Amino acid sequence: MGKYFGTDGFRGEANVDLNPVHAFKIGRYLGWYYSRERKAKIVIGKDTRRSSYMYENALAAGIVASGADAYLLHVTTTPCVAYITRSEGFDCGVMISASHNPFYDNGIKLLNGEGEKMDDALQDAIEQYIDGQIGELPYATRDQIGCTVDFYSGRNRYIGRLTAIADCPFENRTIALDCANGSTWMIARAVFNALGAKVLVINDRPDGLNINRGCGSTHIGGLQEFVRESRADCGFAFDGDGDRCLAVDERGEVVNGDKIMYICAKSMKRRGHLPSNTVVTTVMSNLGLYKALDEAGIGYEKTAVGDRYVYENMKENNHLIGGEQSGHIIFRKHARSGDGLITAIMVMREMIQTNLPLSTLAAPVKMYPQVLKNVVVTDKELTLANERVQREVAAVEADLGSDGRVLLRKSGTEPVLRVMAEASTPALCEESVDRIIAAMEAEGLLVEVRR
Repeated sequence: MGKYFGTDGFRGEANVDLNPVHAFKIGRYLGWYYSRERKAKIVIGKDTRRSSYMYENALAAGIVASGADAYLLHVTTTPCVAYITRSEGFDCGVMISASHNPFYDNGIKLLNGEGEKMDDALQDAIEQYIDGQIGELPYATRDQIGCTVDFYSGRNRYIGRLTAIADCPFENRTIALDCANGSTWMIARAVFNALGAKVLVINDRPDGLNINRGCGSTHIGGLQEFVRESRADCGFAFDGDGDRCLAVDERGEVVNGDKIMYICAKSMKRRGHLPSNTVVTTVMSNLGLYKALDEAGIGYEKTAVGDRYVYENMKENNHLIGGEQSGHIIFRKHARSGDGLITAIMVMREMIQTNLPLSTLAAPVKMYPQVLKNVVVTDKELTLANERVQREVAAVEADLGSDGRVLLRKSGTEPVLRVMAEASTPALCEESVDRIIAAMEAEGLLVEVRR
C-alpha cells in the first residue's frame, strides 16, 4: 500500500484526509498519462454522498485540463463503472465512493481499461505527482482542452446487461431490497422490475448524509424485519457503492457471503459452469463453508483478506467464483470485481430453477461460532515467530481437531495481531483465543487486548 492509495483506493474523511485538490491532481495525472499518444476517454461514477459531487467536479476539471475527455455516469455503482470502462472502450474508470463507510468519508477508486483495479505502479506515480515529486504537467490549450460529457446512457446499458444475465423471469416472486441510501437506489429497482418481480424497497431516499446510516449490508436488521413483515420471498441488502450484497431468507434470517458462495458454486457445478471445481475465499471464511463445500465435492483456495487478492487468484488460476463473507462476491464470467446486483440475480436464479426457498438452499452451511480479538503487541513479526506462541497455536489446533481452527493475522496499519478461533461453542472459541494471548503475555510481547 502507498501513502494515499490502499487496497481499495484513496480513502479518508472528506476535506480532512481527501480534499478536492487531491482529486484535481488525480484527474490531471490520469488525463495526461492516457493522452500522451491520443486523446483519452475517462469515465467517472459516484455514490450519493454530499462530497461526491465536489470530487466529481474536481476530477473532471483535472482530466479535461490535461486534454482528455471526462464522461460522467453520475450516481451509479462501482460495478457499473467497471463494466462500462471495459465494454465501451474507456482508457480507465474512476469511482467516487467510500463503500460501506459513513457519509463523512469518501474515496477515489481507480480502474484500468479492463475494469480491474489499477496497478500499483501507476498509483505510485500519481502519489508522487500529488506530493510534488514529479514536475508540473502541461495544460492542454485551445482545441486540445478536453470535453465533459453527460453519459447517463451508460447506466442503461449496464441495467440491460444485468437483466440479460438472469436468463429467466422473476415473475410471482416478491423481493425486498435495502439500497443503503446509496448507489443502487435507482438501479436495483429498475433491474428487478424489468425481470418481472414484485419489488419492495427500503432506504432508497438518499439525501447526501444518510448513506449506510443504520441500513444496507452493514446494518441488515432493518431488512430482516422488513422481509418478515412483508412476507417477501427473500431480501437483498447492498452497501454504499453496490459491490457487496447480503441476503435474507423468507424467515428473515441472514444469508451471508459464505452461504451465498456455497449456493452459487453448487448451482454452477450442477449446470456445468464450474470447470475448475473451485471457490476462492479469504482466510476469514467460516469453517462451516469449507465443510459444506467438502460435502458437495467442491474444492477451495484461500487468499489474504481483500477482494483484490481474491480476484488475482481467480484470474491467475482461471477460477470463476470467489469472494468474502461480507458479501463481496466475484463472478468472473460476468465481472472483474464484486457486484451486489449480479450476486442477487444469481441467488434468485437458483431459487427459481430449483423451486426451493432460500433457507433450504443455505441450510447445508452450518456456521461455526467465531471469536476474534485484536491484540496490540510490541512487534508483530517477533510475536508470530516466537517459539512459545507457535507451540501454543499448535496445541490449540490439535485440541480443536477437525471441529475448529485458529488464525493469526497481522493488521496492515497498526501494531496489532488479530487472533481468531472457530469452534463448536462460543466458550471454546473464547478459551482458544485466550490461550494464545496468554502465551504472548508470558513472553512479554503483549501490550493490550482490544475487542
